[in-house]
Amino acid sequence: MTSPTPTTDDRDDDLAAEEKRFALDLVSEAFTEGRIEGLDPDCLAHAAIFAGFEELVSTYGEDAAADYAESLVNRIRSGGFSTAPRH
Repeated sequence: MTSPTPTTDDRDDDLAAEEKRFALDLVSEAFTEGRIEGLDPDCLAHAAIFAGFEELVSTYGEDAAADYAESLVNRIRSGGFSTAPRH
């Protein structure tokens, strides 16, 4: 049995996922460079969050960005951003 032919939506999803991975790689590289320059990781994280939300607000508006921020609470608490094993 062969797998189904990918649809345009599947290809668009794959491209979006690839673009997000590339963007995360770029941000991770910026964090590494910042640490090499002696910047505190906490300062880098706050700056990245601020820059990200500044972009979301300018693109989607305050209400949509606030709704997105609210959705992050459960993801954070459930380990959605953790790389360490959970207790």
